[in-house]
Amino acid sequence: MIRYESLLNESILLQELKPEEIQAYLREGQFKLVPYKKNTVIHFEGEPCTKLEIILSGKIAVEHLDEAGGLLTIAEFFRDDLLGGNLLFSRNPCYAMTVTTQQSSVILEINRKMLFKLFLESPSFLRLYLEQVSDNSTILGYKIKHYVNRTIRESMMNFLEYESERQNSKKIKLNITKKALAEKIGVQRTSLSRELAKMKKDGLITFDSESITILSKR
Repeated sequence: MIRYESLLNESILLQELKPEEIQAYLREGQFKLVPYKKNTVIHFEGEPCTKLEIILSGKIAVEHLDEAGGLLTIAEFFRDDLLGGNLLFSRNPCYAMTVTTQQSSVILEINRKMLFKLFLESPSFLRLYLEQVSDNSTILGYKIKHYVNRTIRESMMNFLEYESERQNSKKIKLNITKKALAEKIGVQRTSLSRELAKMKKDGLITFDSESITILSKR
């Protein structure tokens, strides 16, 4: 517990609680700290949501496996993001997609009953919770709208244009593998490789093992 103390102290949502309160809730089992290794499934699609989870460190992905076997990364969440916050008090509190770790992660679990108690006792805690849940829902909505019903080329060009603006260069450095990139846009690696070759042939891009350069807009 001591080695996670700094992570607890840095959490935006938990700053509304006194350190001694957090420690007491941990001792009583109302709060639970859970470390996860990389590439661990935290929740399966259809699994009931019974607790709020605060990401204290690491990287978590919400993923969907389509009928063709393609893995689509719907959204990625990091420190201070919440899992289950938009489901916990719904009429059908079940995960619609798989949730996995993309890095070693530490999560703080708060059960539903305890969370409701905190809402009643701390309006500032409730306000921050609602803000974060709303932000998470916005991110998920944008991601789904961004990827659904797009061709591989459209998804790839959207990704490249976004990274071009972020890196301020037409030559985009790839900090992930081709396999991870394929998963990010929801296709198989072989399908992505074929489309990249077509895009190169059509004069849209050129690429090597470490970067992709945009030559022309769509």
